[in-house]
Amino acid sequence: MRILFTSMAVLVLAACNAQPDDAQSKFFENLSAHCGQSFAGHVISTDPQDADWAKETLIMHVRDCSDTEIKIPLHVGENRSRTWIITRSENGLTLKHDHRHEDGEPDAVTMYGGTTATPGTNTRQDFPADPFSKDLFIREGLDVSVDNIWTITVNPGQTFTYALARPNRDFRAEFDLTQPIDTPPPVWGY
Repeated sequence: MRILFTSMAVLVLAACNAQPDDAQSKFFENLSAHCGQSFAGHVISTDPQDADWAKETLIMHVRDCSDTEIKIPLHVGENRSRTWIITRSENGLTLKHDHRHEDGEPDAVTMYGGTTATPGTNTRQDFPADPFSKDLFIREGLDVSVDNIWTITVNPGQTFTYALARPNRDFRAEFDLTQPIDTPPPVWGY
């Protein structure tokens, strides 16, 4: 009886431990399925702080994909300074923001982001700001950003949504995955 109970406990623990990895693996697969494609998007939040972006055409390009990393350049009108980088490791998924100047040099505020703190779902992952990012924000006078939580939602074959939330801030941009568009020029630095 003791062996049966122990065996069942091990199976239950294994199943519990598999769920987070399964959800994150499926999320990563859902995103990887769009590798090589580009999609148009627009700002869907109504915060007045988003007015500049709301006037621009947004284009994401799921450009480089491997088993552990996906790079997604983001164009905001003519600005090609941003790339989202999603990395998979045994610690979960990590989102970083690579910001470059037109000459390809890194911006002073770059490679910020966070690692998932929860299993998330097959379609949604949250990335709270990590210690590196918090230190960077404070050093650069962006203290308001230390509470950032970025969220990426991938509804396969439908929409990709990028969101940034913190107190007094709710930014969201949505991309139409049903209509691939022509590949844009490379982002700065690539």
